[in-house]
Amino acid sequence: MALSPGRRLLFCLPQCGHNHPPRRGFGIASWSISEDKGSAGGLEAGGLKVSIVPTLHYQDSLPRLPIPRLEDSIRRYLRAQEPLLTSDQFRKTEEFSYKFQHGVGKDLHDMLVFQDQHSRHTSYISDIWLNSYLSRRKPPAFNMNVGLAFKDDPKTEFNDQLTRATNMTISIIRFMRAFRNGLLEPEVLHLYPNKTDTKLFKECIRWIPKAIVCQIAAMFNVYPMDMSPNFRLFNTARLPKFTRDMLHTEERAKHILVLKNGNFYVFDILHKDGTMIRASEVHANLKYILSDKSPIPEFPLTYLTTEKRDTWAKLRQDLWISGNQEALKKVESAIFCLCLDDLFIQDPNHLTQIMLLGNGYNRWFDKSFSLILTKDGSAAINFEPSWADLLTILRFMKDVLQDSIQAPAILPQEDPVASDASSAVRKLSFNLNDSLRAGIQSARVSYDLSMQTFSSQLVHFEKGGSLFIKQQGISPDAMVQLAFQMAFLSLYGHVVSSHEPCSTAAFKHGRSEVVHPTSIHSMQCSKAFIQQPLKYGTNDLQNMLFKCSVYHKQLVQEAASGQGFDRHLLALRILADTKKGYLPEIFFDSAYSQINHCFLFSRPLSNPALNFGACMPIVSDGFGIIYSVQENGIIFNITSVSSRSVWDFMQSLENSLEKIMIALKGKPITK
Repeated sequence: MALSPGRRLLFCLPQCGHNHPPRRGFGIASWSISEDKGSAGGLEAGGLKVSIVPTLHYQDSLPRLPIPRLEDSIRRYLRAQEPLLTSDQFRKTEEFSYKFQHGVGKDLHDMLVFQDQHSRHTSYISDIWLNSYLSRRKPPAFNMNVGLAFKDDPKTEFNDQLTRATNMTISIIRFMRAFRNGLLEPEVLHLYPNKTDTKLFKECIRWIPKAIVCQIAAMFNVYPMDMSPNFRLFNTARLPKFTRDMLHTEERAKHILVLKNGNFYVFDILHKDGTMIRASEVHANLKYILSDKSPIPEFPLTYLTTEKRDTWAKLRQDLWISGNQEALKKVESAIFCLCLDDLFIQDPNHLTQIMLLGNGYNRWFDKSFSLILTKDGSAAINFEPSWADLLTILRFMKDVLQDSIQAPAILPQEDPVASDASSAVRKLSFNLNDSLRAGIQSARVSYDLSMQTFSSQLVHFEKGGSLFIKQQGISPDAMVQLAFQMAFLSLYGHVVSSHEPCSTAAFKHGRSEVVHPTSIHSMQCSKAFIQQPLKYGTNDLQNMLFKCSVYHKQLVQEAASGQGFDRHLLALRILADTKKGYLPEIFFDSAYSQINHCFLFSRPLSNPALNFGACMPIVSDGFGIIYSVQENGIIFNITSVSSRSVWDFMQSLENSLEKIMIALKGKPITK
């Protein structure tokens, strides 16, 4: 079965339609993956299998993301604002909101609906959300990028840096070629996999016309996911531009980029006909790079990708006109970036830092993704998220890890077959004038200062997990989100805005919606547990937990079905600014800024390929949290870039979870 996008999509799955124009072709060649020379026999011999159903079979008939009714979005917006405001503040926000709903907001909503009806090949939020990402001027490394650590290969001898780098690189290329040739398994949610995730069902569904296949699949409780972001997975870089960056994809490029000690190397991994070079050649090329003793450059160019975007845009222009066009094109058009780090991982917190921020000189943070391999064979992905959401990269990681383990292209201690790696590998050089050297030095200073404020803490809560919580008829995710709010209240004395992304990948170009977990119910429950635990009996506390769970599931259901308010209001705000030339009062209201200042940004994560993940806070004074709810425990990875202590928050979080578990067991809270 393809990787499930998560239980939240089970709440509300849309009906599929088919009144859409055909999508454009992408010029994918029709070569066979099994033709690869020296790559363990091609796709069939690997963990990746040739899909019975063509990769994009479902894409044309995916349902379109609905635009919520304006009155519903305003109602949900006010519902989310209530716990964050005083009575007087809330009355003012109500006034602005209803004025907007019955005034200019109605015109803007009608304009949005009209535009959506004339853009049926995409969703109303796709371009808006992409532009929102690309318009951010903070460095992605310290604001948006996500780090995801692979599990180790269960065969310990395969966790050698060179062996694992070779095998994972080849598995990545297998995945890419499978996708581009339409042989990759579509991303599909099977509600009853024993009945539908079968060869018989796939043999039948592949013959259903693309225009109606989603509608037919839904009759069998089969729900395909949007796979369009995969076209940006490879050969893609975010290019710095003034005011708004751009994404550039060069599918014709056949090389990969390798970074070691801040030095740049490239070599072609595909032949001219699109087939992969021999595994022994990849092995030899990487061994040659690892053996190069070149020191860290005096002015490592990579630091520039950690700069503010407008500053980096100006410096990139200087790079371009200083005779570096060819080298820069090689960097930005590479299939992906492989970072070979000359260090050993000390502990999980060290790995968090390495996969999120590295050491400054051995990352190109603008690539769609980078594969990181340390000396001890620890592997991770650094992911620039403007082009896709986590669902895409998680599926990719699952398949790559599985393929590299089940069908390794080379064996440990295997000597590369004789090949002229010195002629295959090209080391890139750059012409740096005084202005560029000064820019690099300034970026290095800024990076070092930012690193001084960064902290992270990985913790495994072992006093209860999904198994126990579900037995009480409660949503585990609701309890985790409640614990975040309780922990913040305990430390800082007030409840704050919190965001939890929710996938809307069941819709064409759906991207994601935001769940706002902070609610009247969670506020009342948090205050009861933290500030007045002795005032309430066990039954009262359990009833509060149950109400929080029911309401949180409702929020997730609304978001997953495209009925959240966050993206809708964002689209209306941008329309007002671009079409009307001014912003209505609702968007000048301090309450609107407050709810979008997310102190608690958290992502649930569950994937068989992952050891753990980490994300940055999206506001400088907040926390970034990735968590995984397991049967008998919960793993959290908490990051901060401010004076707020992750250690204090972690302890408060553990204490809050303990109180929730005690209450669910029917025992009194004593402190």
